[in-house]
Parts: sequence; C-alpha cells; structure tokens
Amino acid sequence: MKFFACIAILAAMAGAALAAEIPQAERRSGYSFMGPDSKAMQDDDTANPGMLWVLDGEALWQRKAGTASKSCADCHNDARVSMKGIAAHYPAFDKTLGKPVDLEGRINLCRSNHQQAPPLAYESRELLALTAYVAEQSRGMPIAAGDDPGLAPFVAKGHELFTRRQGQLNLACANCHDDNWDRKLAGAPITQGQPTGYPLYRLEWQSLGSLQRRLRACITGIRAQAYDFGSPELVELELYLMSRARGMKLETPAVRP
Repeated sequence: MKFFACIAILAAMAGAALAAEIPQAERRSGYSFMGPDSKAMQDDDTANPGMLWVLDGEALWQRKAGTASKSCADCHNDARVSMKGIAAHYPAFDKTLGKPVDLEGRINLCRSNHQQAPPLAYESRELLALTAYVAEQSRGMPIAAGDDPGLAPFVAKGHELFTRRQGQLNLACANCHDDNWDRKLAGAPITQGQPTGYPLYRLEWQSLGSLQRRLRACITGIRAQAYDFGSPELVELELYLMSRARGMKLETPAVRP
C-alpha cells in the first residue's frame, strides 16, 4: 500500500504547476531536516564517517603521481591555505574549455595537464577523497558559485533541466524540491535539495558520494534515463543548484540519511 500511496503523491505533484523559487530567507540545508542522531554524527568529526575520506585525501594531496612525478602539494602547497574558499566557487568557468567544470573535473584536469596522470574514475575512493579534502577546506564558508558572467548561459541550462518534467513519472526536480519541500514521501521528509554538503556520507549508501551520484539516483527514481557521470547536463545542473544555494554555508563532508 505504501508504494501505491507514493505513486499517487508523485502523480499529484506532477499535475500541479511549478511554484516560484524558494526565497533566500527560506532556504534550508538538508541538515535541518535530519533527526538529532544524524546531526550529532555530522557535528562530531570523530563520529563523521566522511572524515575518513578527508584523511585519505590529505594523504593523496602529498602523493606524487603521473609521469611528471608531481603531487598536488608541489603546485598548491598547504591545502589549508591555498584551497580555502575554492570549493565555494565551483562549478567554475574554464576559459580554455569554454564551459563549466565541477571540482571533480578540475582535479582530473590537473592530473592530466600537470601530473601527466590518467583521470580518476568518477565515484572512485581516490577522487571522492581528494574532492572531500579540498572541499573541507571551505567548510563553513558561503557558497559563491555562478557569479562569473561567462556562466550565465550554463546556469540557465541547469535551471531549465531542474524545471523540466521527464521520465515515466513526468516529474521535474522542482516538483519535489521547490513545490513540496517539508512535506513527506514514504515517511521521509522532502528537502529543498540544497547541495551544501557534497561530497557527503549517506547512510543509505554506507559510503561517501558525489552530488552527481545523488542527481543520477533522483533521475532514475522518476523513471528517466540518467545522464552519464561528467556529462554537460549533470555539470550544468550542479552549477544551477550551487548558484541556487548561493550564500548558504558549505558543510563538506556532510552526513545525510
């Protein structure tokens, strides 16, 4: 019965007109929708499982790689200084490529261009660890992505994707996260879908995961064909979500149910 009730709720969502974007003053992190136990896990670095990836990333930062035999630290020195605030501006516009790249993409570009090393696979422990380590240096800082004028058309594409109904359930991201946040679906709260904590540790996954992994899971959940990791569509959707969360504080590595 619960399954059919969920389908009925989703169908009702799809039939309604899309609401306006959430006002800045009402924007809430997914943290605020969690219970006390999950909040306590995120708040305590000794209990937060995501910190294990951060520690791995710290070791990888110092490790030489590729035919250039360079480490991240050889170019960027102490990440606690050089990477402070960097993640808050990603995805960022890459002038050479003429398009936005997210933080994972930037790490892989650095590997290819400066370390002469092969790119790390999406969702690999190594890429998640390096991304989490870099992003953790901006924890507590306000998100500032999307302010580069060169990003404007890509933000617009991400917004169009966020509001586009798709899949067998005929749902858009906005149907849940703009129109129905703070309601419940199958007993779980519907959040605003703010990307403040990625990469984050999801209890459902029992692992750290990227924003792209979460987006692909949502797209699959509405019975649509998920975009490939690293695709322009996912990067543009990431960009829109980060610009939508502008001013909210980064929580990496967050914990979510």
